[in-house]
Amino acid sequence: MFVGHYAAALAAKAAEPRAPLWTYVAGCQLLDIGWSSLLMGGVEKMRIDPALPGSPLDLYYMPFTHSLPAALAWSAAATVVSKPALKLPWSASLMIGAVVFSHWIADFLVHRPDLELFPHGAKVGLGFWNFPLPEMALEMGLVAITGAAWTARRKAQGLSAWPAVAFLTVLTAVQILSSMLGGSSGSPDPMATGAMALGVYLIITLVAVFVDRGRRQPA
Repeated sequence: MFVGHYAAALAAKAAEPRAPLWTYVAGCQLLDIGWSSLLMGGVEKMRIDPALPGSPLDLYYMPFTHSLPAALAWSAAATVVSKPALKLPWSASLMIGAVVFSHWIADFLVHRPDLELFPHGAKVGLGFWNFPLPEMALEMGLVAITGAAWTARRKAQGLSAWPAVAFLTVLTAVQILSSMLGGSSGSPDPMATGAMALGVYLIITLVAVFVDRGRRQPA
């Protein structure tokens, strides 16, 4: 799952608008931001296997970002750090932490068994990645539903709907490009793969900063 992760960010912004959108957007991909950084450093590992159905990614070693204990730790850290750093109420900080953990839940649905339940332990994943068209429909459906909820919240606050439309358009374009590139074969350099992924996550976060024109409500 890629763009589908952002559905959690949009749902969170609709439910708890006091946190900036960029915190939810970065939060929903925080595990992958960490993964791409560790991939570039050679700490976590991946390879391309064109024989795999659907996504050719074989994510065979990522215990520091995508194991269940790691996901819980990243989520707790995001909760604890965001409150004093951004002067948020606890409800908003807890929502950021929940969005961070949503990444692991979504990955459990789509990944093949590559998510460790504990260090060097059993790996889980339902493998919806093996069915690319239904998986893409699921991602885009989640984004559409949560995007509509965020748009409705903005309108209820007396804010323009165009930023939500613009952000959803960016996500749709990224999903199309990701699908086109995801089927390519070969053995990409992990450094290049990590750098490209990190660049995309950061660019989308910057877009979120730009489109989030609503002011945070006081705690």
